[in-house]
Order: sequence, then structure tokens, then C-alpha cells
Amino acid sequence: MKLLILLAFIAILGALAAAGFFMLRNGRRDKRGPQMARALAVRVGVSVALFLVILLCWAMGWIQPTGLPLQR
Repeated sequence: MKLLILLAFIAILGALAAAGFFMLRNGRRDKRGPQMARALAVRVGVSVALFLVILLCWAMGWIQPTGLPLQR
């Protein structure tokens, strides 16, 4: 599970870096827009998929929340 989350975070950061690269790259303005938008769409899609996978794993009981206790 930890490996899946790590790979998803790496994919999110990679898509964000690709969008930044396409935004800053010199070239025709009309060509870089769709590439940047596609990279940002991939980032949003992977983020939503990661959230849904974590929610599903919690619902199935595969992972447990271990937050701070409210009372001592």
C-alpha cells in the first residue's frame, strides 16, 4: 500500500513538473497550451484516483487511521 501511495505521489509531482516545463518552455504559444493542460489534467486525475483508493482501502479495513488521540 505504501508503495502505491509513493508511486502516486511521484506521478503527481512528475505531472506537475511537466506542466511547469511546458509553461516555461520557449516555443509557439498555441502549441504549449494543450500540453500543459493535459499534464495538469493528468495530475488532477491521479490525485483524485489516489484519494479514492485511500478511501476504498479505509472502507475495506485494509488501513486504519492513526491520528492524535483526542483525550488522554
